[in-house]
Amino acid sequence: MYENIAVPVDLAHADKLEKALKVTGDLAKQYSSKVFLLAVSTSAANEVSHDPEEFQSRLDAFAETKKQEFGVEFVGVVVPCTDPSADMDHVLNHWLHDNPIDLVVMASHVPSFKDHFFHPHGSYLASHTDKSILLVR
Repeated sequence: MYENIAVPVDLAHADKLEKALKVTGDLAKQYSSKVFLLAVSTSAANEVSHDPEEFQSRLDAFAETKKQEFGVEFVGVVVPCTDPSADMDHVLNHWLHDNPIDLVVMASHVPSFKDHFFHPHGSYLASHTDKSILLVR
């Protein structure tokens, strides 16, 4: 049913992804799926790495950890973006559209007052992509 599952990840906040990754690992195991960990990043230094090569290395290490934890294939994919704070939703949607993804699993948060002004990434993708989205709180 689900051959390819995508999970947008923020390595700076990996501790907040555990529930969504658990759901993803369980689904991937049940359906023998391949999991793509999507990390949107710039070529500039950031809080996770000094350069794109280091960022890819950290993402690959994270993917390997999850592969060992869940016993299914996890692949780290860096999605390049000039300005992630402004364009993250668009580049994720574009990547999802161009790749054979069956399901997107996203970590979410409990809605708050600020969500009336700044829309969460999950709700944007759920209303703008043609892929199935599973939001995990």
